[in-house]
Formats: sequence, C-alpha cells, structure tokens
Amino acid sequence: MEITTATATLAAAIPNLSLSSFSSTIKPRPRPRPHSHSRFSKFAIVSRPTSLTTTCSLRNETTTSTTKVAGDDISLQVKKRAADLSPELKGTSIFILGMRGPIKTDLGKLLADALRYYYFDSDSLVEEAAGGESAAKSLKERDEKGFRESETEVLKQLTSMGRLVVCAGDGAVQSSTNLGLLRHGISLWIDVPLDIVARGMVEDKTQPAASESHSEVLEQLVATYEELRTGYATADAKISLSNIAVKLGYDELDSVTTEDLTLEVVKEIEKLTRVKKMMEEAARPF
Repeated sequence: MEITTATATLAAAIPNLSLSSFSSTIKPRPRPRPHSHSRFSKFAIVSRPTSLTTTCSLRNETTTSTTKVAGDDISLQVKKRAADLSPELKGTSIFILGMRGPIKTDLGKLLADALRYYYFDSDSLVEEAAGGESAAKSLKERDEKGFRESETEVLKQLTSMGRLVVCAGDGAVQSSTNLGLLRHGISLWIDVPLDIVARGMVEDKTQPAASESHSEVLEQLVATYEELRTGYATADAKISLSNIAVKLGYDELDSVTTEDLTLEVVKEIEKLTRVKKMMEEAARPF
C-alpha cells in the first residue's frame, strides 16, 4: 500500500467517525466480559492473597495486621464506583498515558467495561489507517512528519467524540497540538517501573524486542522515558504502580491486579470530577 499523506490515509480509514456510525475499517473494541481475577499478562503474577499479613516492629513491639479483601470484592467495588461515577463524567473521555504494554492495555479495557465506555488504542488506529504495523513502521522511517500528522489526525477524531477510554500512544505527548487535544478529556499517567515494561517486551515473542536482552531493552526504554516524561507529567493525575503496591502492602509489584489498578484510577477520576465541580460552582455569579 503506497501512502502519500497521513491525512488522506486516515480520511479513508476513519470516515465520519462517531459513536453511532463507525467505519468498516475501524470499529470500537468490544468491551471485555466481566472478570474478577484478571492479571497483567506477560508477567508471572501470583493470585491475589485472600489474607495478607504484614509484620512491623516499633519500639521492640511487634504488631501484626491482617488485611482480607477478596478479588471478587475489588471487582464489585470497581463496578459500583464506576457506575456512580459515570453520570458525573457526562460522557467525558479518558485518555491513558504511559509506556506501552499489557498493564496499560488491560487497565484501559477494564475501565471502559466498568464505565460502559468504548475502548480504543490510538497506536492501533494509526497502524490500521496506514495499512498495518509494518506499513506504519515504514511510514515513520520514510516520512516521520507524515507519521506524526497521522497521530494528530487520530487524536482529533477521538477527542471529537465522547464516552471513550483511549490508550494514547507516545505521539500524544510529543507535540503541543496533541497535548492540547488531550485537554478535551481527562488524562491519566500510568507510571509503571521500566524494569517491568522491559520484561514484558522481551517476553512478548510478537515484539521485535523479544530478540534483544533485557538490559538492552531497558536501556532503550530509559532513553525513551526521559524524552517523554515531561509530556506524561502534563496529565491531570499520575497513578504509580509502585505506590499502589506499597499502599496494599504487597512485597511484589506483580501482585497488583488489574482490578487494584482500575480501582485506584476510578478514585483519581472521582477526585478530579469533584474538583471540577467545585470550581464550576465557585465561578457561578452570586
């Protein structure tokens, strides 16, 4: 497929994209069936413990606290809080930023399911519009400006719609235009340790990085992260996987489930909507 301009390609791939009429090329991802024990794929995740005991010492005294929260309860909390939150959002779309990987993807799909939103991955849309992953890679190598224009065009289409959860690609934070488009919704930075991201890339045999060593991939990720961190930091909120693990008393980051992460994201969105509501009320004339 010969690609002349990114705009022309996207015009053919996303004609009049709307919630009521999707093109045959790009369709909303089906919401996943409810599941109570989804885990971050590609990692050796242990089951969420039904009983987690933490022992700490203070002034030679030992205090033992036991936290018992079943995975089913977390899933129900996500669904209930999301159901209560959805009317407050009034259709506002959610844009998920951060390094690409299964953690980000699983979160986006579960959040969309809980909010009864549609799910999109902007990188996948760009690839589909270009004619596939290899064609998109070729376009980026031959015409980086055209590739960046295609990323912007996809964001324009998505931000003109509502009731979406979008896993935004790195291009979303690499230009002031794209950052401005993200202001049409709520943007969240999902901060995952680069070691975990690298491990997932190496273990995913469908990725080019699978042929590289963990240290090589990690080195590349560190450079990419430094380039994108400033853009990520413009998000409305930052959710750290490490902080969630500490909060829940987990020794291993792998023990954090998709439901744990989604619940924290829902809580952050609740805070943002409350702040927005207070600001709107404060701006009203007496």
